[in-house]
Amino acid sequence: MDIVIDASAILAVIVDEPERDRIVELTTGHNLVGPGSIPWEIGNAFTSMLKQHRLSLKEAKQGLSIFQSVPIRYLAVDLENAVSIAHANNLYAYDAYFLDCAARHAAPLLTLDRPLKTAADTIGVHVLEV
Repeated sequence: MDIVIDASAILAVIVDEPERDRIVELTTGHNLVGPGSIPWEIGNAFTSMLKQHRLSLKEAKQGLSIFQSVPIRYLAVDLENAVSIAHANNLYAYDAYFLDCAARHAAPLLTLDRPLKTAADTIGVHVLEV
């Protein structure tokens, strides 16, 4: 089964957040997919953690190395659909890309982002509970 995974769930695994084990359990044996923007979001998250002094540059580079070892198939996004989803749900386009992928590929979404979960429920995208 394909699972659309967002950056929040990926980061939770990489930086060993409390949800890590449940995310690994939910994704084991499944294909991870998502929009091509995921690497940019991961890079942005690590630079944010660096600016907040939550980790060192060495730790950020280790995290990026872990991320690059995760097999994720990147999907094309229907930008018009994503912008419509973003507008209807008061989201940024980057969040709507995940919803577009999940809806068009009939795949569940794995996220820790509450507004994204709420929007997924609104448009009928199944969310895997962490």
